[in-house]
Amino acid sequence: MCTKYSRTNGSALSSSRSSPRAVWNASLRYSHWRMSLLALRESLPMRAEPKKKKKVDPRRELALRDRLRKRLKKLERVPPELIPIEDFITPTKFLDESRVRDPPKLSVEETERRALLMKEWSRYKQKEHEKEAEIIQSMIEAQQQALQELRLESEELYQAAIKRDQGLFPLELQGCSFTPPIANYEAPDGKYRDITKVYTQ
Repeated sequence: MCTKYSRTNGSALSSSRSSPRAVWNASLRYSHWRMSLLALRESLPMRAEPKKKKKVDPRRELALRDRLRKRLKKLERVPPELIPIEDFITPTKFLDESRVRDPPKLSVEETERRALLMKEWSRYKQKEHEKEAEIIQSMIEAQQQALQELRLESEELYQAAIKRDQGLFPLELQGCSFTPPIANYEAPDGKYRDITKVYTQ
């Protein structure tokens, strides 16, 4: 079968001797409105030109390395900055010398009353200390006497009595509470605003 095409569209007449490839290419050229699902496309392999490597000047590279070495030496000379402990720094608003609070002036009677009260308190604490010392001394004497009597009865029991208790410390004591504890209760942290300063070396 012979297929003809118009020259006005830039194509030449083809006869039955035309190759199937030319016919196929022609059908692809004039089917721009609707492409066939069986149409094949061919494209020439595209090869990009390799990028030319930039020539690195050895002098410039050496100068850059020397510059970095100088920076490192400069950083090593400077001592590291210590992070300040804010708890040991007094705020400047408390260093104002104008903020001076004068002690209240006391009358002679009030001064004498406070002095007598302090003396009476000292005598009371001294008597309390002496009483506690006497109680402790009496308990030690009773303990020594009991150990002597125990040693006369049995040397084995005496050695067991004077043996040090390794499980005595650490000592943990828990007192009574107003309300019973709640099982598996996790106390909330509450609301707070973190104002901790972050220092970078």
